[in-house]
Amino acid sequence: MATFLYRLGRLAFRRRWYVTLLWVAVLAAVGFGAAKAPAAPDATNSMPGIESQKAFDLMEERFPGTEADGATARIVFVAPDGQKITAADHRKAVDALVERAAEGPQVASAVNPFQAKAKAKAVSKDATTAYATVTYKTAADDLTDAAKHRLESAIEQARDTGLTVEVGGTALETQPSAGGSAEAIGVAIAAFVLLITFGSLAAAGLPLLTAILGVGVSMASIMALASAFGLSATTGTLATMLGLACGIDYAVFIVSRYREERAKGHSPQEAAGLAAGTAGSAVVFAGLTVVIALAGLSVVGIPMLTKMGLAAAGAVVVGVLIALTLVPAVLGFWPNAVLSRRARRSGRIKEGGENNGGSRWARFVLRRPVPVLIVSVVGLGALAIPVMDLQLGMPGAEAKPTSTTERRAYDDLAQGFGPGFNGPLTVVVDARNAENPKTAVRTIEERIGATDGIVSVSPARFNSAGDTAVFSAIPSTAPTSERTVDLVKSIRADRPATEASTGAEFEVTGTTALNIDVAQKTQDALIPYLILVVGLAILLLMIVFRSVLVPVKAAVGFLLSVLAALGSVVAVFQWGWGAGLLGVETTGPIMSMMPIFLVGIVFGLAMDYEVFLVARMREAYVHGDSPSQAIRTGFRYSARVVVAAALIMMAVFSGFVGAGESMIKMIGFGLAIAVLFDAFVVRMALVPAVLALLGKAAWWMPRWLDRILPRVDVEGEALSHRAATPQAPQAPQDTKATKDATYSQAPTEGSAGEDTRPEFTSV
Repeated sequence: MATFLYRLGRLAFRRRWYVTLLWVAVLAAVGFGAAKAPAAPDATNSMPGIESQKAFDLMEERFPGTEADGATARIVFVAPDGQKITAADHRKAVDALVERAAEGPQVASAVNPFQAKAKAKAVSKDATTAYATVTYKTAADDLTDAAKHRLESAIEQARDTGLTVEVGGTALETQPSAGGSAEAIGVAIAAFVLLITFGSLAAAGLPLLTAILGVGVSMASIMALASAFGLSATTGTLATMLGLACGIDYAVFIVSRYREERAKGHSPQEAAGLAAGTAGSAVVFAGLTVVIALAGLSVVGIPMLTKMGLAAAGAVVVGVLIALTLVPAVLGFWPNAVLSRRARRSGRIKEGGENNGGSRWARFVLRRPVPVLIVSVVGLGALAIPVMDLQLGMPGAEAKPTSTTERRAYDDLAQGFGPGFNGPLTVVVDARNAENPKTAVRTIEERIGATDGIVSVSPARFNSAGDTAVFSAIPSTAPTSERTVDLVKSIRADRPATEASTGAEFEVTGTTALNIDVAQKTQDALIPYLILVVGLAILLLMIVFRSVLVPVKAAVGFLLSVLAALGSVVAVFQWGWGAGLLGVETTGPIMSMMPIFLVGIVFGLAMDYEVFLVARMREAYVHGDSPSQAIRTGFRYSARVVVAAALIMMAVFSGFVGAGESMIKMIGFGLAIAVLFDAFVVRMALVPAVLALLGKAAWWMPRWLDRILPRVDVEGEALSHRAATPQAPQAPQDTKATKDATYSQAPTEGSAGEDTRPEFTSV
C-alpha cells in the first residue's frame, strides 16, 4: 500500500499538468452530463415494511385517481378577539377568498368552510376559527408562479378585512434553509484555521480548493445519475456536507506530511511521494471507514436513507482520490508556496518540534493517565444521561419558526380545533372478506371512536367497488405527544378482536402514524447498524494497526462520544436547555433519523482522527520508539493537524446551526458537538491515556490472527530506507533566479524526474 501510494504521489507530482487537466476534464464531463440529464425526481417518502406504508399502498390501489399527489393549501381564518368567524362581514371575506382562489390556474377544487357538508368540521365549536382547503392538480414543485401569486393575493385581500389569515399545507410551503450565510461563515472559519495552522495562504487555500473541486465532481455526478437511479434533489445534501469536510481534512493530512518531509531534508518530489505513501495510507483507510459507515445506512431499510448514504460515500471516495492525486500535483506547481512564510524567509523549516503544543500535551497525559481517563469517561457519561429519555419522531409544522405562516396556521388550528386536529389518524378498512362491508366498517368506526384518546371520527368514504373504506380519527393530543404514540399502539393492539368479530381488516396510517412507524423502524435498526459498522471498522483497524486492543479502544471511545453528543441533542432540542441560544423556538421529539445519521457520520469522522493520529504512533513504534515515546511522537507530528481538522469540521457543521429549520439546526448542532467530544476528549485525552496504561500490550495481536489478517504497509516501512539519509539542502529563496532554476531544470534520465539539488537547511 505505502509503496504504491508513494509511486502514485511522485507520478502525480511529476506529471502535474496531466493530472490537473484530467480532473478538470472529469469535472467538465460530469458537469455536461448533469446539464443534459433529465430533471431529478421528486423526493419519495416510501418506507417499505411498515404498516403505514402498506395502508397507503392499499389506498392507492383501491382508490385510483385520487388527488393525494396534488399540492394542497389549508387556509386558516381567525376572527378578531370577541368576534365570530360566522359574522356576516367575516363570512363575506372568506367567501371572496375561496372564490378567488378557485379561479386560479392549476386548481382542482376549493372547499368553502361554510358549505353544508364542510361546516360541521371546518368551523370550530366556538365559531372563532375556520379553514378552507384548496387542492391543486399538480405537486407543489410543479406549481407555477401564477398559481402561487393568485393564492397569495387572495390571502392578502382577506387580511385587509381584519381577519387573521394563515396558510398551511404544501402549496406555499417555505423550503428549509441549508445554512445560508452561516454556512459561508463556517467555510471562512475553516480557511482561517488552516491559515493559522500552516502559516501560509497557499497551504490554507489548497485544501479548500481541492475539496470544492471534489464536491463539484460529486454533485455533478449525482445530478447526472439522478434520473437513472431515482436520486432526488435532497440526496446530495449529505454528500455535500461530508464531501466538503472530508475533502478538506484529507488534503490537510497530505499537505501536513509533505511539510514534515520537507523539514527532514527531502526534495519536493520525494516529499510528495513520502506524504502520499504515509499520510496517504492513513487517508485511504480513514476513507474506507467513512464509506463503511455510510454504506451501512442501507441496513435501515429506508430507500431515501440508503441513497443518501451511498451518494455521500461516493463523495468521500472522490475526496480520497483527489487527496492522493490532485494535491501532490498542485504541490508540484508551487513546491515552496505551502511552506510557512517564516520558513520561506529564513530558510529554516521546523515541523513537529520537540516542544510544540502536541508534545507538551502528550507529556501531561503520560504523567497522569488515570485521572485523565476518569475525567474523560465520567464527563462523557454524564453528558450521555439524557439519552435515556430519547423520544423519536418527525417534527412537522410545529417545529418551524413562528415567523412562518405554516407554523402560525398550525397553532391557530390547534387552538381552535384541539391539539390533535393537526395529526389525524387515517384508518383504511379492507372489507372484502366481510359478509356486510358497510356494517363491518361501521363497527370498526364505533370501536375506534370509543377508544380513550379519540375525540371524533369522520364518516367513512367507500371506493367504487364498495369493499374498501377510509375514515379519519382525531386524537385528543398533539401529533408528537407520547400519549398519541400510546394511542396508536393501543388501537393496533385491540385490532385482532375487532377483525375477528367483523371479518374485515384495517390498518392505521396518516402522517402521525407514519412518523411513529418510521421512528420505531429506525430505533429497531440502530443496534444491527452499530454491530455491522463497528464490527467491520474494528476488523479494518486490526489490519491497519496489527493490534486487538487499539481498535476496540477506538470503538468504545466512539460510542462514548456519540452517546454524549446524542445526549446533548436531547438536552437542547427535547428538554430545551439553552434552546433559545440556538434560536430553537419549539422543543419536541428528536428527528427519527438523527441517531442513525449521527452514528454513521460521526463514526466515519472519528475513525479519520483515530487512523491519522494512531497511525503516526504506530509508525514511530514500528521504527523503534518505546510505547510512551511513540505516543509523544504521534502527538508531536499529528496533534496540531487533528485539532485543525476537527475545528474545520466543527466550523462546517456549525454553519447549519444558523439555518431557520429546526431539523437542520439539530443535525448541524449534533455533528458539531460530536466532533468536539470525539476529537478533543476521546482522541486527544482518552486515547493517549489508555495507550499509556496499556504500554506494549496495546500493540499485541495473537499470532494466529496476525497470520490470517492481510498485511498492508500503512507505516511506510518499505519507504524507511528512502528517508534514511536525506541530503541537507539549502534554504528556499524567493529570488527570481532561484525560482527559474527550480522550475526549469529538466530531470536527468533515470532519476524519475526528481530534483535532488539542495533546497533548504533542515532542522
